[in-house]
Formats: sequence, C-alpha cells, structure tokens
Amino acid sequence: MVRIQPITPEKTYLLRHSVLWPDKPLDYVKVDNDDEGFHFGAFREGELIAVISLFVNGSESRFRKFAARPDCQRQGVGTLLLNHVMAEAKRLGATVLWCDARLETADFYRRFGMEAVSEVFYKGPIPYAKFSRTL
Repeated sequence: MVRIQPITPEKTYLLRHSVLWPDKPLDYVKVDNDDEGFHFGAFREGELIAVISLFVNGSESRFRKFAARPDCQRQGVGTLLLNHVMAEAKRLGATVLWCDARLETADFYRRFGMEAVSEVFYKGPIPYAKFSRTL
C-alpha cells in the first residue's frame, strides 16, 4: 500500500537527484523557491519511493521535480501522486496545471489530459516541452 503525505523540500532532494540528474551536483535539483512549494512523498512500508513538488501562483499551478525510484516505476505510484497534486492544486484555487516534461514521459502526461503547449527545448541533452491542462 502506498501512502502520500506532505514532506519538507529537503526530503525530496536525494530522490530528485538520484532519479532526475544523477550526473549533476546535489544543488542542481534544488529549486530557488522550494520553501514556497507544497512537497509530497509517496511512501511504501515507511520508505520514500517517489516525490513531487507543487507551486501555486494564483490560478496557475506548476509541478516540478517529479521522481520515482526506478524499481517503483510503472506500478501506479506516479499516477497516485499526480492525481493528488491535481486535487491539491484545485483545492488551492488553481485552474491550470503545467509542467516542463521530458519528452520520453509525454505519453504519461497525456493520460491525464495534459498536452504540449510549447516547442521542444533542451535542458542539457534532454528534450522537453511544456505540458498543460485546465483543472
């Protein structure tokens, strides 16, 4: 059973780093306004297995640094976290949710009604696009 709960930004850093940018320094995965966000962890048997961070600015919300341990991917954990974040963004008054998504994960986001709303851009060698949806 997976349990989702709020966590501090600091508790997201190791998982963000190991999954998203393992070849960069740890500080690379920190976000300047992490202290303004809402951070959630997915726990299985007390162990942190996935993280996501939500930032709300009026009617617009953005999630960032969405990461699941590789051995826990494709098991519905990300779906639980993203559904939780969508509900939380709505509860906080947001009407739009967006993210910068790696193109390799585009199909996952499309399953949640998100669509690419930008041209492809790169962060290092990795292609991304901005994905968005109305809540």
